[in-house]
Amino acid sequence: MTETLFSKIIRREIPATVVYEDDEVLGFKDIAPQAPVHVLFIPKNHIIPTLDDLTADQAHLIGKLALAAAEYARREGFAQDGYRIVMNCREDAGQTVFHIHMHLLAGAPLGHFGSPGK
Repeated sequence: MTETLFSKIIRREIPATVVYEDDEVLGFKDIAPQAPVHVLFIPKNHIIPTLDDLTADQAHLIGKLALAAAEYARREGFAQDGYRIVMNCREDAGQTVFHIHMHLLAGAPLGHFGSPGK
């Protein structure tokens, strides 16, 4: 497994504002938020560089990330207004840390999704 910035956050070697944690998932605030609420959800026990590297026997991890994001949204009271979850795969899609993760964005109207080149 390759060491990542997120690995260090999981081990608490780098500080992060953790807002969700269970046995398999860690959720923490993004340091460069793109919305009033911007939380990253990552698998704690697997370092998988990109979604494209995910294997069939690891597919359940994506569900765990999505369920954690939904639980957090309900707990924090913005699920009814809506939120967006996003996964980027590789550089052209905006992935900067190569440890799969799911972004949760909320807290304001997010508009239509996708504006290539902007």
